[in-house]
Amino acid sequence: MTFTDTTQVHRIAAFSEADAGGNPAGVLVADSLPGDTEMQAIAEAVGYSETAFAAPEGDHWRVRYFAPQSEVDFCGHATIALGAVLTELNGPGRYDLRINPGEISVEGRIDSDGQSKVELLSPSTHSRPVDAALLELALAMFSLHRDDLDPQIPPAVANAGNDHLVLALREHGRLAKMAYDLETGRRLMAQHGLTTIALIWAETPRQFHARNAFAIGGVLEDPATGAAAAALAGYLRDLGWPHGGSIDIAQGVDMGMPSRLKVTIPEEPGSPVLVGGASRNIS
Repeated sequence: MTFTDTTQVHRIAAFSEADAGGNPAGVLVADSLPGDTEMQAIAEAVGYSETAFAAPEGDHWRVRYFAPQSEVDFCGHATIALGAVLTELNGPGRYDLRINPGEISVEGRIDSDGQSKVELLSPSTHSRPVDAALLELALAMFSLHRDDLDPQIPPAVANAGNDHLVLALREHGRLAKMAYDLETGRRLMAQHGLTTIALIWAETPRQFHARNAFAIGGVLEDPATGAAAAALAGYLRDLGWPHGGSIDIAQGVDMGMPSRLKVTIPEEPGSPVLVGGASRNIS
């Protein structure tokens, strides 16, 4: 196999809702990984927010993720897409993955209707309060004010493999109006090591709505962000939030790409969480 074009790349929408929506990801499974320059070029040519590259390595799969402009240490929706492809190629079951931050796994099955369902075990989670200067810059970028924030979920940097700034809003209407300048967002996220900025609204303690700015990857917004969902779940656990063991996240609705993510949250602080959803092939 050569890597001069994208003909071998699977195109999968992860966290889809029925036969629509979801976040598109490229997946290339090969006997060995291409070089860094080739992977970056393929990801740019595919044009999705991330493309996952996977090759067998001992008893696991070595996996790397590339956005159109740079490598990303972990990407949840591309991992779900990879799980769907591995399930299609090799059958249902668990697949152990080695990514840049460490070891994770995905488990796939195929329902009676032929739809792939995949669940990933995230990296360990942790969170910290957001620096005041970063918070002010982020609020200004989104034309938000402190009064727009939900005091029950204070701003924080949450991590489940990479850093995500979490801004919880009081009102759903404010979430629907999310807008910002892409280049300003790219500079801010690069300066502070952020993968996304997650604007969220809690409809109930277990039902969330989210929009995730992904300027560092060259796109304004992700329709579904598994890594950010895992990080949010870990942060809610750190807060002592009454999640009841799991949360559901609706994302992509305002983009016309409705997506659904379910996160199962074990009790142990810092432990990996399970992020699951459906996927569909993109014709």
